[in-house]
Amino acid sequence: MQERIRYHKINLEDRELMMTMYAQDPRRTCEHCFANNYLWQSVYPAEMAEFDGCISVRFYDGADLYYDFPSGPGDKKQALERILGWTKRQDALRFYGLLRDEVELLEKWHPGEFIITPERDIYDYIYETERLTTLAGKKLHGKRGHIHRFEENHDWRYESLGPDNWQACLQMNQIWKRKRADKWDPDMEEEFQVVNQALQHYDKLGMVGGVLWADREVVAFTMGESLGGDTLAVHFEKAFPEIQGAYPMINQQFVEHECMNYKYVNREDDTGAEGLRKAKLSYRPVF
Repeated sequence: MQERIRYHKINLEDRELMMTMYAQDPRRTCEHCFANNYLWQSVYPAEMAEFDGCISVRFYDGADLYYDFPSGPGDKKQALERILGWTKRQDALRFYGLLRDEVELLEKWHPGEFIITPERDIYDYIYETERLTTLAGKKLHGKRGHIHRFEENHDWRYESLGPDNWQACLQMNQIWKRKRADKWDPDMEEEFQVVNQALQHYDKLGMVGGVLWADREVVAFTMGESLGGDTLAVHFEKAFPEIQGAYPMINQQFVEHECMNYKYVNREDDTGAEGLRKAKLSYRPVF
């Protein structure tokens, strides 16, 4: 009889193990890092387990349970078989956010047993770091124009996020919420709380971040995390939209100062929001 897989709630003590596993088996998807899984547990309760030289992460979306594909340098086929063995009593075993090569492995190891459904709303947008920095080319001319106007209209500076300014970012997040009181909804509140938690535990989560000041106030900040290989994922980006150029400025400055050791930047999905999709496509993702 197989030993039972013992999943447990992801905690801060799991960071070293999870990041080590992801570093040995890097993928460019935004779920394959510690902080993203840890921070969103308040919305999607997550658990992890280690077996067969791999880690397995699963989470709940309401009553539905979803599994990530096993990660790490170990025996993924054996790890998958153990997951299958312990989930046969369920009506369905659901995997989430699979890459093409993982879909191919599922179909190779268990032909015809899974229904594969592309979900456009959760596709990640991945960009070349150099292009996000230079914004070179005719198609990104508008981004350069917004940045130039920001520079002309403000006394500004960029700083790496750290102990000296994270409190100012918390205050900016509160102001950002108050400015949207007329259209605030539960999804916005969930993200607001997750961002607050990320700032409060910033030093323990191993993330990198940037802060944009204009005329002595924080007008934008961002936070991201290494995916263990050639890609950094941007988890959160906040700016006052009424300040022209604040969003493209924090994007460009963060990449220039914090991401040059990476070939790619993953700016995550668009959740199906039309405006967000248009904005992310406008930066010309490479994948």
